Amino acid sequence: MLRILHSLPRTHKLLLLPVATMVTVLGTQKLLTTYQDLNQSHTPLESVLVPLPSDSTPGVPSLRQERTPVADAIDRASRALDATRENIPLSELTVTEIIDLDVIGSAEAGTANQPVLSSDVTVLNAASLDAPTLNTPALGSNSLDDGALHIAIVLGTLASGMLDADNTSSVEIADATSYEDYGVDLFGDISFLELELAAEEPFVPEWKTHIVESGETFAVLAQNDLGLGYSEVMTLLEDLPDQRMLTNWRAGHSFDYQLDEDGRLLSLRMMKNTRDGIMVEKDADHFAITTIERQGEPVQRLYAGSVSGSFARSAQSTGLDSGSVTELTKLLEKKLDFRRDSRRGDRFQVLVESDMIDGETLDSRVLAVHYDGERMDLTVVRNASDDNFYTPEGGSLDPAFSRHPFDGSYRLSSNFNPRRKHPVTGRVSPHNGTDFAMPIGTPVTAPANGVVERVSNHHAAGRYIVVRHDNGYRTRYLHLSRQLVKQGQRVTMGERIALSGNTGRSTGPHLHYEVIVNNSPVNAMTVPLPENTSLSGDTLIAFQTQAAPMLAAMESGETGPVSVANYQRESDE
Repeated sequence: MLRILHSLPRTHKLLLLPVATMVTVLGTQKLLTTYQDLNQSHTPLESVLVPLPSDSTPGVPSLRQERTPVADAIDRASRALDATRENIPLSELTVTEIIDLDVIGSAEAGTANQPVLSSDVTVLNAASLDAPTLNTPALGSNSLDDGALHIAIVLGTLASGMLDADNTSSVEIADATSYEDYGVDLFGDISFLELELAAEEPFVPEWKTHIVESGETFAVLAQNDLGLGYSEVMTLLEDLPDQRMLTNWRAGHSFDYQLDEDGRLLSLRMMKNTRDGIMVEKDADHFAITTIERQGEPVQRLYAGSVSGSFARSAQSTGLDSGSVTELTKLLEKKLDFRRDSRRGDRFQVLVESDMIDGETLDSRVLAVHYDGERMDLTVVRNASDDNFYTPEGGSLDPAFSRHPFDGSYRLSSNFNPRRKHPVTGRVSPHNGTDFAMPIGTPVTAPANGVVERVSNHHAAGRYIVVRHDNGYRTRYLHLSRQLVKQGQRVTMGERIALSGNTGRSTGPHLHYEVIVNNSPVNAMTVPLPENTSLSGDTLIAFQTQAAPMLAAMESGETGPVSVANYQRESDE
């Protein structure tokens, strides 16, 4: 039987291996049990039935009646097993080698007492093996042919105990088992089963983490551990948005990676910080690089303090980080001159929102501020729709900015020209302002609210004034005949600050006017200027609805973590 198993294709082997194992073990046990029973004088003769095809001459072979010694039966079974240890192609097998009844003695076919078989069982006897119904299966075939099907039926019948069937009596067979470890030698080489089972399991790459050691470089690591060539490493580094992530790392940094079946880099993930990182993934013959941006959970916190010394230090002492202190200072400077208007004991509250990722707060932003001082009481809230701050009534901190620093209409005598050449030397002598011809003593007004930053004299500019406005812009006024304000004084839009003149290096009475943005002079006649952006109508209603829970959180006075959403629900109720 094992010779048949070795001769079949793999698909047949997978089907018949469990059956062949059962037949080999149970067949030997049946042989011993039969001869032991026959040697007992009181044991009736037991018939052994072999399934026969429906078109064959019925016959029931039986064991010889003489009592054959058990030792003789074992010897015959051993010789039969030895004869099957070598692989013989199925095409070379003869009929007698498929089912050899000589193993248990000569068999006699009889026509009497033919058992009735069910319609779905094909009967096979020794005589019918010469019939053309048994075809030798082609090796390597993917489907079972008739020959293989017949063998499966025969083996299944033998293993199912049909040999115990009798036309005259039913013999009960006790449950049996085996505790012997036969090992793989009983079946020969079955490594093909392990190979086919392994082939069915797909490769699943696993994420691994590498911790950078001192003196380690990515270029060497990628070639030694990630299966990359030198040119691949250089190409990968060139494609990175920030090469320093892989070239300027430090000991203790880490990254995650996956390798394919050949040990080559499949994907790499490295975080630049808690929020930002990169993902490198193998795509055909190159690496695709995408950025990672982790979204945090927004949390709010209320800080409160009082002015003692400088405002910046007082704000920092409440626990605000440096970024929030800077944002807060720039915001209040639009309305408050800290050197002139702040007083010791002034109180302030700041509502800050941050993103929480892995227990770390990131990207803090000011939501609302309340400053309760001796010289100023101000409350402002950030508007989510335009990211600007407004008072609870919708007033803007960035008031309108006038295009001209005077009333009336005067002739423009010289335009803004940073490439102007000097009429005498021929060299480039930038004209960073706009000149208006006007009589000496014409009033000059502030184009927007601000603080006087400087009042001085210069041999070329004559008398001049510099004003820092609430929106961050600065303005300069040259060749004045008289200054009307002092350094540090706060001025409002339209307020008189000076009188025009002809002082310094000037060719005639005029006003030289400059606008400076981000420390660079710009054309005052074309630069975009803030307009009055106070809220009104539906926009104002939407803003006040949004601002209500933030104002309620500050009014509660409970410093520390707060939930604006809770105050939102309370206001809705």
